[in-house]
Amino acid sequence: MKRKTSSFLVDHFYIIFALNLVCNCSDIPFENEKNIFRYNEFRNITSLDPAFARNPQNIWPIQQIFNGLVQLDKNLKVKPEIAKRWEIDSSGTKYRFYLRSDIPFHPSPHFGEKKTRTVIAEDFVYSFNRLRDPKVGSPGGWVLQQVEGYEAINDSVFDIKLKQAFPAFLSLLSMRYCSVVPREVVESSPDDFRKKPIGTGPFKFKTWQEDVKLVLRKNPSYFEIDIHGNKLPFLEAISIQFLPDIQSEYMLFTKGKFDFLNSIDPSYKDDLLTPHGELQKKYRNLIKMQKGAYLNTEYIGFYLESNNPAIQSKKIRRAINIGFDRKKMIAYLRNTIGYPAQFGFIPNGLEGQNQTVENTYQPEEARKLVEQFIKKNKEIPKIRLATDINYVDICEYLQRELQKVGIEIEIDLMPTATLREAKSSGKLEAFRASWIADYPDAENYLSLFYSTNFSPKGPNYTHFKSEEYDDLFEKAMKNLNLNERNLLYRELDGMLMEEYPIVPLYYDEAIRFIQKNISGFEMNPLNLPYLKYVQKKD
Repeated sequence: MKRKTSSFLVDHFYIIFALNLVCNCSDIPFENEKNIFRYNEFRNITSLDPAFARNPQNIWPIQQIFNGLVQLDKNLKVKPEIAKRWEIDSSGTKYRFYLRSDIPFHPSPHFGEKKTRTVIAEDFVYSFNRLRDPKVGSPGGWVLQQVEGYEAINDSVFDIKLKQAFPAFLSLLSMRYCSVVPREVVESSPDDFRKKPIGTGPFKFKTWQEDVKLVLRKNPSYFEIDIHGNKLPFLEAISIQFLPDIQSEYMLFTKGKFDFLNSIDPSYKDDLLTPHGELQKKYRNLIKMQKGAYLNTEYIGFYLESNNPAIQSKKIRRAINIGFDRKKMIAYLRNTIGYPAQFGFIPNGLEGQNQTVENTYQPEEARKLVEQFIKKNKEIPKIRLATDINYVDICEYLQRELQKVGIEIEIDLMPTATLREAKSSGKLEAFRASWIADYPDAENYLSLFYSTNFSPKGPNYTHFKSEEYDDLFEKAMKNLNLNERNLLYRELDGMLMEEYPIVPLYYDEAIRFIQKNISGFEMNPLNLPYLKYVQKKD
């Protein structure tokens, strides 16, 4: 009893401390204190330099500070940003971007007496060179791997030449890696740019106390307007806290101290949601819940070069696909957050998904396939399934359900880093994995099964190989017509569900919780926050 009381007091003290921290750190004066959007980032931020926009905690604030040539709308369609328009030649390899001439960088003393200047094409040459510079060490250099060269024709025209046609290239350019940065600011103090960035975005950097708080201020010179002609952004500022304690984050959100809560943690899942994924009654008049497709497929992968006859058997791989109830799994283990992966590998929210081949629950058919395997091989199918602690509940569910159809699953629990390395090096016969899209094109998913992408050099962790698949994939990559390319994507997705190199478990769903006085915070399948549209009522 004494230990429990002590633990409670420590937790209670920490929550009170966190509450005081959030409430008493308004050391930056604002014209309207009530018009500040506040949220917590428990994972912390490592850099505000777009060259290091590799994870959500970095990408989210970088999204507010910087702009690139193009951007995505809420439906993931490419639209202009700094480039007002562009042309692509008939070969699909030459891109010409015509830039706006009225976009200023945020003020900085490094610009000299005028404190700022407008963006020119040469700034993109410099920014792209940084991505490729090994001294910078950007993890985003791969974005330009299809690029042969680029040049500034004049201040307002920027050309890019690809090595070969790559229809998803415009989507790639929307990534924050490709943001424009000013040479004179970066080179004046390269090590400082990560913590004192200068961009062109709707919000500009104000202050960052690492491990404590980041503040971004409204950019009064921002160039975009909304569909009604109103100047963006609407918010006065963005305040991001770095509380590592998820329970404290949740408590402060329910008290209205944070405007937004991203995703949901098992520690408070049942307090916030019903088993059917709806808000609990006590919160329905206090907060709003947003749900939408998220470009992430959770799956089980098979290493097809394994010596295990159960892995090599297409019948067993199919039996696993139809031998468990995905709807029940989502309902009981995820409070109905997510969509049962009853189709192919391409997730909901992305064009190209094949919806003709269904992985429906067919336990009797699965048992027949297992019996055929046993009759031929004189042994029960046994598979070692590797996972980390975050997904052990799902793997245990699969273990129980597949045992009912005659397949024995042994769960191999390992650290996340170890699992990642073993998966890449082909040391696992089966593994739990996920694939989150970097850019909104189905090529992002289908390339996992292109034979030239065999791991460890590429993301083909299953070592799936099919000449027919490769030929069709290459044909899709050469097709510049979006509708025709999506038809080829569907065919490729269906082809995977005829060979079963993977078991799609579920297509993820983004879930957000926001205060009632927040509007304009729309969902998108990449779960990127476009805070320039957000409004906060008193």
